Amino acid sequence: MRPSHITAILKREFAAVRCGQHTPVMLWGPPGVGKSQILSQVAESFDVPLIDLRLSQLEPTDLRGIPFRVDQWVEWAIPAMLPNQRRHGPEGILFLDELTSAPPTVSAAAYQLILDRHLGEYTVPEGWAIVAAGNRHGDRGITYALPAPLANRFTHYEIEPHLGDWVTWASHQGIDQRLIGFLLYRPELLFEIEPNQTPLAFPTPRSWEYAHRALQKFADAPELLLEALQACVGPKAGLEFKTFIDNMARMPDVEAILRGEEVAIPEELDLQYGVAATLVRRAVDAMETHEAHRIYGHILDYATRLPEREMGVMLVTEMFRTIGRPLLAHPGFTKWARQVSDLMLYER
Repeated sequence: MRPSHITAILKREFAAVRCGQHTPVMLWGPPGVGKSQILSQVAESFDVPLIDLRLSQLEPTDLRGIPFRVDQWVEWAIPAMLPNQRRHGPEGILFLDELTSAPPTVSAAAYQLILDRHLGEYTVPEGWAIVAAGNRHGDRGITYALPAPLANRFTHYEIEPHLGDWVTWASHQGIDQRLIGFLLYRPELLFEIEPNQTPLAFPTPRSWEYAHRALQKFADAPELLLEALQACVGPKAGLEFKTFIDNMARMPDVEAILRGEEVAIPEELDLQYGVAATLVRRAVDAMETHEAHRIYGHILDYATRLPEREMGVMLVTEMFRTIGRPLLAHPGFTKWARQVSDLMLYER
């Protein structure tokens, strides 16, 4: 399931807590696909806290608490990191990450939290949703089998990388347009891992974000950039991306396109993708400004001029993903739509 659909489901699950209809959710997916980031977005949308517990890094006492003697009895000090209505608020999300990677002694304590919403004397506040996540057995991480009684208490969703969702997120997060253009050109590299190897660095949505940071850190040290990119996404993807970046030096004048000037369309496909990604970024930057109508119009004119109509479809589709319905109201959209009326708008 694509990340945007998972986000919508989790928002409904959190809202369901308020009417007593919440069911704990288990998210399955490969490393680096953005499970933690999705939960952060959901918590932010409701303006509630997110408590993110990485179970693989905890000891049993981190959840169960430390025992102490009171007269002839032993009681347990409740860990401060667990949701508490007074400290954290009446509503929030408890995220038990890396559930399938936790040692059995730790996961046993987590099971009671999930199954019964309490652990010893501690009880999860009623307004808190519980979400867990883990890697699948085929993801080559350290995984333990999920016991059937526990698995039956979850609803299960599997997350897969989706380029369209990633491009929308990246365009709003300021990710380098060269990186967005490269992945539009080579979408299969958004997530790639060799099934018979165990690489240290490989392409994932998370590692491409690291590559974006490398572009900023090594902008003034081009002799180090290739190695820095390969350290993020692996030798093969890093080399391809560096070659793509070098070709971007021959990219046409995007500012001239945005001024409405006649600019020659590059013949190279990778340069066309680079121009498209840059134009989408400029459309996002223009949102909520007095320049938006003019810039949208010039981008739509450019899309109309593209000799390969499929490239124009890709450009306008990604533009719509990022700025939404205001694009449909622009008169330039009608002109472009007539030109491609025999093509079907599709999702990448």
